[in-house]
Amino acid sequence: MGQPADVLRFDQVELRRRRVDDIEALHRAITESRDHLLPWMPFAATHDRKQGEGFLSHWEEQWASGEAYNYAITSGGVVIGSCGLHRRIGPGGLDIGYWLHHAWTGRGLATMATAVLVQAGRELAGIDRIEIHHDEANPAGGAVARRLAFSEVERVRVPDGPEAPGETGVLVVWRLQIRADTNQRVHGISELT
Repeated sequence: MGQPADVLRFDQVELRRRRVDDIEALHRAITESRDHLLPWMPFAATHDRKQGEGFLSHWEEQWASGEAYNYAITSGGVVIGSCGLHRRIGPGGLDIGYWLHHAWTGRGLATMATAVLVQAGRELAGIDRIEIHHDEANPAGGAVARRLAFSEVERVRVPDGPEAPGETGVLVVWRLQIRADTNQRVHGISELT
């Protein structure tokens, strides 16, 4: 498959490809979760509608070029966060980024969204590894990776230091090696639709 599907579903989440007309839902989710996102997401400090429109336009360009595949995370028809597969770790690799609206955390939804992204990444040609990166001060990022059988492979000091106020500047890298057999499923998850 050349690109992942526009819509991915698993359990209680549906991931829907981000489009330029998603501005209202994106803006609301970021604005309502600003305090929750601020320690880990540098964009939260300066977010406004114009920035959101820029994100959405850029994400459309990245999708078209194959550089990244960004999705709205929805549950019960409500936009509850954002996630994506990104080709920014070198040939054969994808990394997954995600965040949730503060009111939807602690329910396993980030794990569900990440699991379906892993499956979509496995189906892309030439992918041999998928990674999750997070600052060491953000244990929730590691919890999702651990639940999905990623292995911590290194901790790297970020050369320019922390980007957001809650960060230490030490990046934790988790990796899932992908076999050539694309039928391999995410640990503990056998059916993704």
